[in-house]
Amino acid sequence: MKYIFEVHIKEGHTAEEYAEVWVRASELIQRAPGARGTELRRKIGDPNTLIAIASWNSKAERDAMESRHNPEIDEIIRSAAPFVEVRPLGEFEEPEWVVEPPDTKLEGPADS
Repeated sequence: MKYIFEVHIKEGHTAEEYAEVWVRASELIQRAPGARGTELRRKIGDPNTLIAIASWNSKAERDAMESRHNPEIDEIIRSAAPFVEVRPLGEFEEPEWVVEPPDTKLEGPADS
């Protein structure tokens, strides 16, 4: 499952500042059972808007991590509060449908 949220960087701050905090918290969170990695992506054309994606084996495992309230993680997240606004977008299951492009083979002189 994916837990996705949008991060808006406040004026006078940078995405890089938030990324430092994100990495510090993520390194601790990723020790929890079921954690499968995190990503931070910058919105094209808007360097002050990010999307954050945390991947988990299941919602139950993510909820279990949240219920433990690690004070070190809480403090790291609080340290970012003055320079970001975070809006949860929700929790999403793995995709039920995946449409991939067809295999395309580039034709070269040997294929003619």
